[in-house]
Amino acid sequence: MPSKRLRVTLAALLLITAAAPAYAFRCGSRIITRGDHADKILRYCGEPVAVQTWLKQRPYFMGSGIVVPGATEEVVVEEWTYNLGPRQLMRVVLLENGYVEEVKLLGYGY
Repeated sequence: MPSKRLRVTLAALLLITAAAPAYAFRCGSRIITRGDHADKILRYCGEPVAVQTWLKQRPYFMGSGIVVPGATEEVVVEEWTYNLGPRQLMRVVLLENGYVEEVKLLGYGY
């Protein structure tokens, strides 16, 4: 029988590899993460139950993450809400210019 330390280590590794990251959204067998396009979300997750859209200004980035002093760009921000039912937490997917920026968890769905 393996030692307690080995069992705990194996269990921790199993949990780490089995769990999707907190910033990810699992749709069936697919995982939606930061940088994915809106089309991928629609294809695998379907239409959200609610969408909010607004514009925001952010610093303008040249290639390699270099900020151009004093320059800003306008970004289209969308917040897509997915209700996965009463046994799962609802998800909010924040998109900027059509790409996933963040995934947040809400309370249980309805």
